[in-house]
Amino acid sequence: MTSSSQTHFDLIVLGTGSAGQSVATSCREKGWSVAIIDPLPFGGTCSQRGCDPKRVLAGAAEIIARSRNLKGKGIVSENALDWSDLMAFKTTFVEDIPESTEEKFKEAGIHYVHGTASFTDTNKIQVGEQELTGGKILIATGAKPATLDIEGEELLMNSAGFLDLEKLPEKIAFIGGGYISFEFAHIAAEAGAEVHLIHNNDKPLKNFDPDLVEALVDSMKKLGVNFHLNTKTEKITQSGDLFVLEAKEEGKSLRLEVGAVIHGAGRVPNIDELDLEKGGVEADKKGVTVNEQMRSVSNPGVYAAGDVSGSPGLPLTPIAGLEARAVTANLLNEGNKTPNYTATPSVVFTYPMLASVGMTEAQAKDSGKDIKVNLFDMSGWYTYKRMGEKHSMAKVILDKSDGSILGAHVLNSNAEHLINYFTIAMRHGLTAEQLGDTLFAYPSDGSDVQYLLELE
Repeated sequence: MTSSSQTHFDLIVLGTGSAGQSVATSCREKGWSVAIIDPLPFGGTCSQRGCDPKRVLAGAAEIIARSRNLKGKGIVSENALDWSDLMAFKTTFVEDIPESTEEKFKEAGIHYVHGTASFTDTNKIQVGEQELTGGKILIATGAKPATLDIEGEELLMNSAGFLDLEKLPEKIAFIGGGYISFEFAHIAAEAGAEVHLIHNNDKPLKNFDPDLVEALVDSMKKLGVNFHLNTKTEKITQSGDLFVLEAKEEGKSLRLEVGAVIHGAGRVPNIDELDLEKGGVEADKKGVTVNEQMRSVSNPGVYAAGDVSGSPGLPLTPIAGLEARAVTANLLNEGNKTPNYTATPSVVFTYPMLASVGMTEAQAKDSGKDIKVNLFDMSGWYTYKRMGEKHSMAKVILDKSDGSILGAHVLNSNAEHLINYFTIAMRHGLTAEQLGDTLFAYPSDGSDVQYLLELE
């Protein structure tokens, strides 16, 4: 905590992730007195316990997969992962974040507090022995792993724990069929572990295109990942250094002895410790209930941004930044800025990568629009054949009436780039014809885009 007896601030921010930091520093630059509070190491989830360290590990796993694809095609032998070396490399990206974040607050003159915050009144926050009063309050506390109501749930390791594993277990299980489980399962499998992924229905990665998900699952099965779909985990117990997972798979008993069981079954808004009722702040399972300007519908002095807000935005870091910019504008200018969520891309960083933006095929059909669905197996295309990729697909959904791009879905090693091309076009209203007319460097992933945009 900075040494200050001050207890009243123009703005109190709860959470030091990307949204909280952005609003706090922007308001401080305009002369506001600002306090920021977080019980966890400063810097937020994405940079320390989520996207960034995960991508370091995923990048190494990708190299293994790429070299294997070209084995016998010029590459003599595939590489191998050294887990401890990889984790040491990962640590170089995260170890300085809490200290550097604190230093940034100190230099900016932001009053920072390490501790758990809770409301005591509509404009008052209790943290430790201190009660702070805020002219405005921003809730940016992010999300946390959902409670699963499994016997022995306390034995589960969360995603942060996986990202800090000093030694990778020989056998590991992931509960949940979302992107966290898929990404970690791929990393663990490429690192040589026996991997089991357990999901309670037959539709993993439910927000992504099912045809491409099926192809990704097939790819990961070939890698050795064991999928247990329509499987309900019932109990976890510890037996020495191992954990015993008991489940029902298609009605039959499943028993796995593994070195770790990882929670990858979704996250929920991190609001339980905030005493929102005392602050007059309404919330539901989606998070703090906000209007289009990110202001609490029940307490006009309170805003929320990022994963904790009940906004229509996806729980992604770029959305936290988008909402934070809207909050900042509305605080400083007393404006009515609303976040523009048009064309929000999301990527599953497996190998191949799975990426999506806009409508799924089912959503487009339900919209009543006259649509054209282009589905391509691109594994034989030059771009992917030269890299030995056996799984490369794209599905692009177009509106026949005006040529607009309604959705794009990509599965391959270049999905993160291709999805961004489509995102730019969709966000700025480019038609299929206009995007297809764009000159991309050849030969590159971009030079293939024109062939994905057939309207006839």
